[in-house]
Amino acid sequence: MNAMEAFSGPLMYLSIVWGVVTAIFLLLIAWRSVLTSHEDDQIFIDAAEEHMAREQRELIKKIESLSRPVMMSGITSGVLLLVIAGLFVYQGLKNF
Repeated sequence: MNAMEAFSGPLMYLSIVWGVVTAIFLLLIAWRSVLTSHEDDQIFIDAAEEHMAREQRELIKKIESLSRPVMMSGITSGVLLLVIAGLFVYQGLKNF
């Protein structure tokens, strides 16, 4: 059995799905990193700078709203990778 035969059928489709899910996961992490870099640790605000505080609150909401999709795509990517590895080993043992 050569390498091309090993990645045919369901294993190939699972690998494609894993690649897409992992790409989405990495994009979400990159986007969260970009948003986090714009977040200030402390802001000393008077009444004239309320718009800065509002912008920071909106930024924090965006960062927090990304936490669930990042976690779910990471878990999905990991589970798919384990399934792919399991199927690859199973096929290898079956053809041994």
